[in-house]
Amino acid sequence: MSTSDSKTIARKPIIICISGMAGTGKSTLSKRIASHYNLKCYSGGDALKELAKEDGYEITGEGWWESPDGLSFLEKRVKNSQFDKEVDSKLLGYAKLGDVLLDSWTMPWLLKDGFKIWLMASFDRRAARVADRDKMTFEQAHDILKEKEAQTKTIYKKLYNFDLGEDFVPFNFILDTDNLNADQVFQILCQVIDNTVCACLPVV
Repeated sequence: MSTSDSKTIARKPIIICISGMAGTGKSTLSKRIASHYNLKCYSGGDALKELAKEDGYEITGEGWWESPDGLSFLEKRVKNSQFDKEVDSKLLGYAKLGDVLLDSWTMPWLLKDGFKIWLMASFDRRAARVADRDKMTFEQAHDILKEKEAQTKTIYKKLYNFDLGEDFVPFNFILDTDNLNADQVFQILCQVIDNTVCACLPVV
């Protein structure tokens, strides 16, 4: 056997980005997909929460972003882009390590590499899911999401000049989750990843 024959061909590191507006289930799904494929999972939202905590905010569980504290921190981010820049710098660093799944709104635009997934759902369906999750009325969830998403879009338009939730150019796969449950979304994405990213990803 020649030296060239005995060399092992290096596997290209895996980078998967999952994005979607609030109420699409992207954060829970990202953790599940990462565990299934033995990838490290990094969340832009979680990283921002850590910065909010350092800034004096009390961080609660799921649904914090729709809370008064979460909306207050969002207003601060609109005025000061340093929070988002710091988080995005960290995520870009994690991406360089490879074998990662990034739960992020910005990485699909900032990364050249990676398989990028957008989870789509109608505004009313997402508001209903947030209302159920956070134990509030549909009307409350509707108004909070409308305010939150308008400010979030302003942040990223100002920072990177892309239209969150409207520009789908960077994405390799878009899935409408309106009529799918969490297990169905997971199964579909596993099939897509198996058939497009790498047929031999290590599964645990």
